[in-house]
Amino acid sequence: MRTVRGATGTEDLLRLHAPQVLGALVRRYGHFDAAEDAVQEALLAAAGQWPSTGVPDNPRGWLIKVASRRLTDALRAEEARRAREERAAALSVRDTAVADRAPREDDTLSLLFLCCHPQLTASAQIALTLRAVGGLTTAEIARAYLVPEATMAQRISRAKQKVRGVGFGRPENWEERLPAVLQTLYLIFNEGHTATSGPALQRRDLAGEAIRLTRTVHRLLPDGCEITGLLALMLLTDARRDARTGPDGDLVPLDEQDRARWDKAAIEEGVALVTRALARRRAGPYQIRAAIAAVHDEAPSPEATDWREILGLYDVLVRLVPGPVERLNRAVAVAMVHGPEAGLTELDSLSGELGHRLDAVRGHLLERAGSREQARAAYESAAAKTLSLPEQRYLQGRAARLRP
Repeated sequence: MRTVRGATGTEDLLRLHAPQVLGALVRRYGHFDAAEDAVQEALLAAAGQWPSTGVPDNPRGWLIKVASRRLTDALRAEEARRAREERAAALSVRDTAVADRAPREDDTLSLLFLCCHPQLTASAQIALTLRAVGGLTTAEIARAYLVPEATMAQRISRAKQKVRGVGFGRPENWEERLPAVLQTLYLIFNEGHTATSGPALQRRDLAGEAIRLTRTVHRLLPDGCEITGLLALMLLTDARRDARTGPDGDLVPLDEQDRARWDKAAIEEGVALVTRALARRRAGPYQIRAAIAAVHDEAPSPEATDWREILGLYDVLVRLVPGPVERLNRAVAVAMVHGPEAGLTELDSLSGELGHRLDAVRGHLLERAGSREQARAAYESAAAKTLSLPEQRYLQGRAARLRP
C-alpha cells in the first residue's frame, strides 16, 4: 500500500486512471453505458477507502477488478431478468483475468473517439467527454455549464444511448474524426477560459481539464502537428489567466494586464511546442492560432507587440478558417496596423451572429477613432447582449466613461 496526501491527491490519481479503467472494461465487455456506471462506482469506492487504507500497489488493477465485479453483477442481473443464463455464464470471467491484463495505452484515445462520435451533437460530445474521459461527475459538469443536474444527466444518458453498440477501439477513419476530438477539447477550454455566462469570467477547473486531456492526446499522438498546436494554444492562452481579472473579479483587458503575473513556464513550453510543430509541415489552424498567442505572450509590453506579424498570421488563418470569429480578430489586427477606420471598414462585412463581441469591438474602434457617442452606444449594446457578468460590468464601465 502507498499513502497519498489528502483528498485532492486521491482525486488526481483517480482521474488519471479513470479513462484507462473504462477503456479496459468497454474493450472486454462492450456495454459502454453499463461499464461507465461500474467505473463510477469503483471510483467512489476508492475515494472512500484509499485516504484511510492507503493506495494499492496497483491502483489501476484495483479499480478494474472492482469495476469488473460491479459490471458483471449488473450484467448477470440483466440477463437473469431476460432468462438468458447462458449469456450470463459466458460473462462470468475471473476477476484476475481482467485486472492482470494491462490496459492498452490508447484506450483513452479510443474513448475520446467514441465520445466524439459523429452521431452526437457538439454539446453531447462535450458532456460525454468530460464524464467518461475527464472523470467529472454529472453535478460538476452541470455546474460548469450552468444547467440543472437533471438536464445534464438526460443529455449524458441520451449520448450513451446513441453510442450503444458502437465498436470500441480506434475507428478505421480515425484521422477523419480527429478534428472532432480536437474541436471538442477546444470548446471545453474556451468555456473555461471565458465563461459564456455567470458571475465569473473564468472557470479554471474546466480550462485545466481541457489542458490535461489535450496533453493525454498529445502523448499518444506526439507527431500530430495540430494536436501539438492545440496544446500550445491552450498553454499560451492560459498563461495569462491570473492577470485577466482584478481583485474584485472584474475583467482586465490584454493591453492593461500586469505581464509579470503571466506564467512564464507555460509560455516557454507553449512557444517550444508551436515552434516544433510549425517546422514540420504546412501549418494548420491551431498552429496559426498558437503562433498568434505566442507573439502576444513574448511581447514585453503592449507597445512592443508586433501587430504586423499578427496581421500576417491572421491573413493565413482566415484563408484556412474564414469564420466570423477569425475575421473579427483579424479586423482588430487591421485596426492596430492601419488605424481604427480601416478596422471599422472590416467590421461592416461581419454579421450579427457574433453577438456582443461585434458591438464590443466596434465600440473599442469607434472610441479610438474619436467617435465617443457612437462608441458609447456600441458598448451599451454589447453589455445588453452578454450573459457574462464580468464582461457586462466592463462594457458598462467603458460606456460610462464616454457619457457627457
